Amino acid sequence: MFDLVQKYKRVIQVFLALIALTFATWGIESYTRFRGATDGVASVNGLEIPRREFDDELRRQQDQLRQMFGTSFNADAFDTPEARRALLDGLVSQRLVSSAAMKAHLTVTDDRLFEVIASVPAFQEGGQFSKTAYVNVLRSQNPPLTPAQYESRLRHDLAVQQLAMAVGAAVPSRTVAARVAAIESQKREVSEARIAAQQFLPQVKIDDAKLKEYYDAHPAEFRRPERVRAEYVVLSADQLAKNEQVSEADLKAAYQQRSAKMTESEQRRASHILVKTREEAEKVAAELKKNPARFAELAKKESQDSGSAEKGGDLGWFGRGMMVKPFEDAVFSMKQGETSGPVQSDFGYHIVRVTGVRAAKTKPFEEARAEIEADLKKARAARSFNEAADNFTNMVYEQADSLKPVAERFKLPIQTTGWIVKSSAQELGALDNPKLLAALFSPDAIQNKRNTDAIEVAPATLVAARVIEHQPAAQRSLDDVKQELAETLRRREAVGLAQKEGMAKLEQLRKGGDAGLTWSKPREVSRRDAKGMAPELVRQVVSADVSKLPAYAGLPAQEGGYVLLRISKVVEANPAERTGDTDQRLAATLGSSQYQAYVASLRARADIEVRSLSPEKK
Repeated sequence: MFDLVQKYKRVIQVFLALIALTFATWGIESYTRFRGATDGVASVNGLEIPRREFDDELRRQQDQLRQMFGTSFNADAFDTPEARRALLDGLVSQRLVSSAAMKAHLTVTDDRLFEVIASVPAFQEGGQFSKTAYVNVLRSQNPPLTPAQYESRLRHDLAVQQLAMAVGAAVPSRTVAARVAAIESQKREVSEARIAAQQFLPQVKIDDAKLKEYYDAHPAEFRRPERVRAEYVVLSADQLAKNEQVSEADLKAAYQQRSAKMTESEQRRASHILVKTREEAEKVAAELKKNPARFAELAKKESQDSGSAEKGGDLGWFGRGMMVKPFEDAVFSMKQGETSGPVQSDFGYHIVRVTGVRAAKTKPFEEARAEIEADLKKARAARSFNEAADNFTNMVYEQADSLKPVAERFKLPIQTTGWIVKSSAQELGALDNPKLLAALFSPDAIQNKRNTDAIEVAPATLVAARVIEHQPAAQRSLDDVKQELAETLRRREAVGLAQKEGMAKLEQLRKGGDAGLTWSKPREVSRRDAKGMAPELVRQVVSADVSKLPAYAGLPAQEGGYVLLRISKVVEANPAERTGDTDQRLAATLGSSQYQAYVASLRARADIEVRSLSPEKK
């Protein structure tokens, strides 16, 4: 557990910051400011959910998805009636829980509020809270926030978290947890035998009559869609950044401004042995005094921190603020190679050894130069992009018979595509945008060979394209597709024969026959450790009836053919090896169920009115 806290503390802090900053769209002010508004998409107990808030949240979600999927993200595919209803349900739940928190008079102290704010890395300089950084980050939000607004909303958010944690607190039954742990840890020794479809190919004969029969029955499969070849140019802030020039003086000035961020704080590397009582700690310390070289051995044998015990107690490198305070104070007061203890913390008693020391150091200008230059170029390009975008948009419209002028003006390469269709799974890069594809396949682009409008395909990224060759939709003849169709049908029939053979052999094995199969080397798999076995095979193995061994199972292989599984041994879990992982996951599952049930009960008693969720007409 101690190793887990050390490893993920920064992630937890960042997660807190994201929750707090995004809360600005539905903070406490939202619940009072729009009382009586008439443009809401819904109302909850008389409190409006304004369309603006709904649209902002929809936009925020789409921005997150766009960052995840890049240019392949299709906003229209996600903006469905079902997705809009799910989003509204989330906002309604937020309203209900927030109202319940206020009615319960849940409060957050000033000390707790400052503790959370000070722990956010974005608000720190040199590892310490910086009011200047705090104010600057809030000003950079869209829309900008004042400290008072942010603190009010964060205080409210933390109060809601208190309610959620109280409602979702759950302790699973020891009996249930033990049973689940046993099921998950049970191992089954399994071997595989595969019947490949490839071996049946020589048996398959596809004659012309069969080809024609299939072709006539599935004409849509052989219709070539309308397609074009195109050329295009991309204007982006990243592209503009490449053309930006940064002087030596600007680089050095920026380096001086960032001097605090260029300083790496002192780092320590330590190992520890964690035990529950002082007596145990003193016993371990005495053994180490006799033989210091046994530290790793004793850590593996005695330490209660399973994560670090496997590594001989090693916790890796860390700085101040990443460990619990008593442990941190001890480590940073010791010299390299020194062993100390017992040190008491909330986790127990630690025997500590410092294995490495890295003094604080400032990154030299030359090492930081490339990073600073890239940041300055990016910032300048972002500022100039809006003006460039206007000129880019005007040029592709006003000089619509060619992309060459705009490419020369902004020093952009003209790129070309192969054959592309309007809608299909295809690698299109910057052109993978439904609005742009629609423009490219419009009559104006195809018949008049005019540039498309400049279309934003991603934040700060514009694309304009033009058709250089067009082919209308057409039916491919049987002669054109004969060879590939014959190969497809041959493989399909071979797969069918392999699966039929596999099911026959499975039945033979279950009746006690040999089936003449060659089995792979056995391996022990479990729900927790698949040993590289595909999930669908593991599901068959762990769900098989093992009342009589060997037991057999089988299923069609994803790559074609059939897979047979022989389970020859069952190894029950050792109760002594059980960890708290199962308890934690069960507690999380039960807590989530309790919380959802609580929200459902609030919803059942609430007066909720839902209005139109369709996009607002402009």
